[in-house]
Amino acid sequence: MRCVLIVDDEPMIRKGLSIMIQQCSEHPYNIKLAQNGEEAIQLIMEEQPDFLFTDIRMPKVDGLELCRRLSEMETDIQTVVISGYGDFEYARQCVSYGVKEYLLKPVSKVNLQNVIAKLEAYRKKLESFVSVAKIDEWVMRMDDAIWTLDKERLYLVLQEWETDFLQRKMSRSQQKELLEEGYALLVKKLLVNSVIPGKSVLDLSAAAGPEQLFHCFAEASATILEELRRKRKGKAKDPIEEAKAFIEKHLAQEVSLEEVAEVLGLNASYFSQMFKHSTGETFVHYRIKRRMEKAKRLLADASFRITDISYEVGYADHPHFTKTFKKFTGLAPSEYRNQLGID
Repeated sequence: MRCVLIVDDEPMIRKGLSIMIQQCSEHPYNIKLAQNGEEAIQLIMEEQPDFLFTDIRMPKVDGLELCRRLSEMETDIQTVVISGYGDFEYARQCVSYGVKEYLLKPVSKVNLQNVIAKLEAYRKKLESFVSVAKIDEWVMRMDDAIWTLDKERLYLVLQEWETDFLQRKMSRSQQKELLEEGYALLVKKLLVNSVIPGKSVLDLSAAAGPEQLFHCFAEASATILEELRRKRKGKAKDPIEEAKAFIEKHLAQEVSLEEVAEVLGLNASYFSQMFKHSTGETFVHYRIKRRMEKAKRLLADASFRITDISYEVGYADHPHFTKTFKKFTGLAPSEYRNQLGID
């Protein structure tokens, strides 16, 4: 049942308008009354009415101020201003506050019927409308849950979306379009991280009702997470930390950026940018630095020959190793050892 709030400082007008509103609609309304804007604000916080009918001239907080405050609140209440001819200029100011309709005193039954019909039509349209911001919020949360392989969090977002989806009065074509576009947006966000779903387009033509439509959408979204899990071999780690661990494990080998990106399931170009952004170093420079740091540790152990250390950190060409080490430390490997007191 829709809730209607009537705000007027005259009791007889409040009562009369209440009766007329009930008579002008085929649907019953839960009608609340307030004698000024201050009372109205309190009721709005408690009741969240669908429609608001307010007079302009009232003590304490008048109708104009009420409309202004209402415009600052996150609400989809549809407001109707009731004014006398002398207040019409005040009523015009309410345009910037999102007022939907005006009624001139004395309020006639015909005019009230027309206004209520417009409010109902707009409300039905609003009930089927899902804001772009809301869709983007859901998809962003899904994208994050999939990227981190958090199946439970993904299901929580899907449950929240499904509850909202099933409550809205949408046609089948609207439902289908919403979910197909939502999936397309999810795929687009995942592609930014080079996650390529097996199913890039969701076709819901064969789905029967709203429950099945959403089930297909949820199933396709969960499948993306499982595909990514298999690609990562079940490891939900930070890709940069995974890359660092892989580099460390293969310092003795000539591992390319492309090979590491493939292990992580990422596009090489994107991985290169992400690595530089995260570490402040290029992939090549970071790998050389780690090789030289390992070489320094090995040089501190007199049991290792310098040529063996060269191979251990991935340099088959000993002169190249010597040149790189000197560039990195300012000393040749033998000079570095001498500095440590090792002959």
